[in-house]
Amino acid sequence: MIDAQNNRLVRLSGLAHRLGLPIRWLHAETRAGRLPHLNAGGTLLFDPDAVERTLQRRAAEGAVR
Repeated sequence: MIDAQNNRLVRLSGLAHRLGLPIRWLHAETRAGRLPHLNAGGTLLFDPDAVERTLQRRAAEGAVR
C-alpha cells in the first residue's frame, strides 16, 4: 500500500491534488467504503496508485458517481 512514486502513503488532501478530484467527494467515497485506505489514528492515508486502479475499475463498470 505504498506509493511507488515517492514510497509513501498520502493524506486525503495529497490524494485530491494528485487526482484532481474534490476532497469532499473523495472523503464521501472513503466513508462509504468505496476507496481503499488506511485509518491511522483518525488520519486517512491512501496509496494513490491503488485508488486510481479502483476508480478505473469502477469507471469501466460504470459505477463512478
